[in-house]
Amino acid sequence: MAVTDSTLTSTAAVVRASLTGGKRDVKGILFAIALLACLLLSMLVLTVLLWDVVASAIPVFQKRSQGFFLNDLASSPDKAGVSQGIWGSLMIAAIVIVLAFPVGIAAGVYLEEYAKPSRLTHFIQLNIRNLAGVPSVVYGILGLVVFVKGLDTVTGGRSVIAAGVTMAILVLPIIIITTAESVRAVPSGLREAGYGVGATQWETTRHHVLPYAAPGILTGTMLAVARALGEAAPLLLIGAITGRLATPAGQSLLERLQGKFTAMPIVIYGWANNPNKPGDRTGLTFEDLNSAAIVVLLGMVLVLNVAAILLRNRFERRRAG
Repeated sequence: MAVTDSTLTSTAAVVRASLTGGKRDVKGILFAIALLACLLLSMLVLTVLLWDVVASAIPVFQKRSQGFFLNDLASSPDKAGVSQGIWGSLMIAAIVIVLAFPVGIAAGVYLEEYAKPSRLTHFIQLNIRNLAGVPSVVYGILGLVVFVKGLDTVTGGRSVIAAGVTMAILVLPIIIITTAESVRAVPSGLREAGYGVGATQWETTRHHVLPYAAPGILTGTMLAVARALGEAAPLLLIGAITGRLATPAGQSLLERLQGKFTAMPIVIYGWANNPNKPGDRTGLTFEDLNSAAIVVLLGMVLVLNVAAILLRNRFERRRAG
């Protein structure tokens, strides 16, 4: 006999009445109201902040149009643009994806599927969780000592490569934790079904566990990349340029990766410290440009989140089918 929604609702009502003695749960209602008030207050603050930034950025997009996106950093708000910051952030994100994704996902799968429960495994998992809470400036010091000074012949010193590797290490614990949690949430019956038809552990993990856990893994990894895009402290320690950055013509991709760089958080930081003297032609200040740069960075993060949502929905449809 099929269980209908009305049957479940009536059963829940009977159980609730027996637990509360037929009295109204005043404390529960007040707690729910307090939670709703906190949610609405948070949304209000975020909406006000976002509206203030967007309202200040609109005149920049109207007066500067594509020049704001295509121009390099400059000392005048009439000429300054974010092209170098966008390029640096995208290159750092690409390095993070190439290095941190496969290593983090593989480590999370190993800890959940292959590692035997032991003191060593528990110690490793505990330290990974601790590393996820370490301040980003500590990773910046690590990058400065190891990748800027210790491996300068490979990374080029204060370069995009050093920044990308540092950011990959910064988000690696987050990717491992989200992967492990997603794999742990896979029903054990799915594994048992794979073993029951004669599949090996690798075949079960590849064809059953990973497709089921893929939506959670994708969400966690994209959030990790979004964090890497928004971090400024490690990049400042590594040596990202906060002022004008010259880009010599004719550089190869490797030379640009090993050369001086900047990124969107550093552009925002640098413009926030510039004097707010309006430009002669547009009347814009660096404060106005700063708001526009924040909107550009938010747009980049939003694109990553949308990509994660689309991929997650695709895997969920495939899993449901």
